[in-house]
Amino acid sequence: MIDAIKTVLAAFFGVRGRKGAESSQKVKPQQIVITAIVLALILALLVFGLVRLLVAEH
Repeated sequence: MIDAIKTVLAAFFGVRGRKGAESSQKVKPQQIVITAIVLALILALLVFGLVRLLVAEH
């Protein structure tokens, strides 16, 4: 599962070394898809929360 998270995070940032490419071959495609959806949802919620915090009326 950690390999799937590393693979998805590397894809988010657009960087992946040779070792990352080799280790991602061990990860099932279903794990990558599910991990990507979860991490994208977390990122979207963090951005949404940050915007609400910055724009909140005091």
